[in-house]
Amino acid sequence: QVQLVESGGGSVQAGGSLRLSCQASGRISVISTMGWHRQVPGKQRVLVSTITNSGSTNYADSVKDRFSISRDNAKNTVYLQMNALKPEDTGVYYCNARGLVGLRWVDIWGQGTQVTVSS
Repeated sequence: QVQLVESGGGSVQAGGSLRLSCQASGRISVISTMGWHRQVPGKQRVLVSTITNSGSTNYADSVKDRFSISRDNAKNTVYLQMNALKPEDTGVYYCNARGLVGLRWVDIWGQGTQVTVSS
């Protein structure tokens, strides 16, 4: 069984910071891209940021210069440092990883962690 376990969500006031973590475990031999997505009720899940196993990063325009993604390949862990948080950053943040399980590449999702930013 392969799973992603997220942590670090919570409630903060606008302007505050949070750091999300997500660790992959199980029978996954290689992990390529890892990332974070956000979903609010009634809307589709949207990309926040991704990072490849070589360290190339990508950010949604709305979070550039405020969020920073990083990863520790030895620990199969990805992090999202969120600074200068805004109320519109509120949502459930889902970790995602593309990994090799056996002979198949699969997309794996975490259970989600709630981030609430109050004005």
